Amino acid sequence: MSVEGQRCLCVVVLLIHTVRGAGESPSPPTLPSSSPTLKTEQNELTVSFPPLEDLYGNTPEKHFGTENNTVVTSQTGSTALLPCVIRNIGDGIVSWIRRKDYHLLTVGLTTYSSDQRFQAIHLQHSEDWTLKVRFVQKRDAGIYECQVSSHPPTSIFLRLDVVEARAQISGPTEKYLKPGSTLRLQCSVVQTTEAPAFVFWYHNSRMINYDVERGINVTTDPAQRLSDLLIPAASASHAGNYTCVPNNAVPASIYVHIFNGENPAAMQSSSPSYVRLNLNGFLLPTLVTIYIIR
Repeated sequence: MSVEGQRCLCVVVLLIHTVRGAGESPSPPTLPSSSPTLKTEQNELTVSFPPLEDLYGNTPEKHFGTENNTVVTSQTGSTALLPCVIRNIGDGIVSWIRRKDYHLLTVGLTTYSSDQRFQAIHLQHSEDWTLKVRFVQKRDAGIYECQVSSHPPTSIFLRLDVVEARAQISGPTEKYLKPGSTLRLQCSVVQTTEAPAFVFWYHNSRMINYDVERGINVTTDPAQRLSDLLIPAASASHAGNYTCVPNNAVPASIYVHIFNGENPAAMQSSSPSYVRLNLNGFLLPTLVTIYIIR
């Protein structure tokens, strides 16, 4: 081999040795058998994610908190509140529909009816979407649908019953008293869903709630829906028509007669006495219609 060939071979051998030495890590030193064993600790960063079914499969289901076929009773002239509680509504939109004519009343908080007595009530973060009906009328009675937009839409139905509150004076529609007798009239408000704010008494056309100087005492218990009128010693001036007028009910009236003497001298026949036959041909007792001249 020539001298140049020997030089090239030496260079190649040197390069191989250099590369091999650079690629190999130095072997660890041999420890005495009496030395403890060394362990290499590695720091590992572990990241875990919940399964997709935990993120999407366990979403709370939307459902109604108000019972289907709930009945709400309200009196004429008052305000009716029809509740509709929806749990986990998410992005759903609530609509109210009057079922008797399928009239859309509200969508969200917007009223779509030309009748502005209807309004949806909803407080922020609340689950209640209440339909408010002001100045309730008899024609408002019927079925109402609370609908939540979904696929398909879900609904519940509520029934509004409307009653007409009225005053009622206990006893017959006419009273007959002697002068000096006690006149007591009691008025109760029936078929009412809320207590009256006040009850006025009228004698003919005069309001007499505060006529204490005329011997008239009126006491009213709104919570019990009762009002009492008391005149300890009635006189001829107390005769006439008495009317009980609650602010939220139909009034009631009674007529009081005050007559002089033990036997009412003014009592007389207002029409001829008459007799009639029953089916067996027997005479029935004579019927006489009477009235009092004041």
